Amino acid sequence: KLAQLTLEQRRKGVVTASSGNHAQGVAFASRMLEIPATIFVPETVSTIKLHRLQEYDVEIIQEGDYDEVEPAAREFSKKRDLVYVSPYNDYDVMAGQGTIAIEVMEILDRFDRIVVPVGGGGLIAGISTAVKAESPSTEVLGVVTPGASTLYHSFRAGKIIEVEEFETIAEAFLGGLEDDSRTFQVIMDSVDDILMVQEDSVKDAMKLLWSEKGQVVEGAGATGVALILEQPQRFHKKRVVAVISGGNISQSQFQDIVRNSLTE
Repeated sequence: KLAQLTLEQRRKGVVTASSGNHAQGVAFASRMLEIPATIFVPETVSTIKLHRLQEYDVEIIQEGDYDEVEPAAREFSKKRDLVYVSPYNDYDVMAGQGTIAIEVMEILDRFDRIVVPVGGGGLIAGISTAVKAESPSTEVLGVVTPGASTLYHSFRAGKIIEVEEFETIAEAFLGGLEDDSRTFQVIMDSVDDILMVQEDSVKDAMKLLWSEKGQVVEGAGATGVALILEQPQRFHKKRVVAVISGGNISQSQFQDIVRNSLTE
């Protein structure tokens, strides 16, 4: 996305709203291309995510909650005539996220299903487009948690609907969808289903990934594995890819989750 900006747009800079991977991606790309960047994050952003952003030379503005931070960033960019880089509602961003699927298909000759964490939908929109272009029969499944289930309910309704969000271990999913979301139609056209997993299953997945692979994975990033653990019959005798999409979690929070999961 940033590489396609005009010289004038690069000089002015970019704005985004995110507390996780997208924010770090924009920060990294802006440093590589020497483009000024302003990143809006919610006031409740975790310390580890804030610290990782502070490693880059970007302006960080904390504003409201997950639902308020994106409108604030858009208004900021509009007033200053800056390019807003949406974490999901942008075809260039979707295309970039879809390269994950291209890499997977280069490694594996075939797979039957791919399970993708779903927040705003940019990741699964990009992945599903790439997968279906090469293998229409491969099933693409999205996964959410009860506390951040806007796309789950919207997918079933066939239109974007407003769903109340509440605290979830997959905090990266929070934030809802814009009414003009470009990702939604892509998802309706190319995703086979969006499913919901329970919080305890996500914790079990985080524990499993740590104990078996030594990977520290945040809640949102572990939801794909959580779905496999929760619904094993759906994946029986299938070759399955689970996208693990983030490790933005503090050591203390991760240890508490894993420790409690081990004792339950």
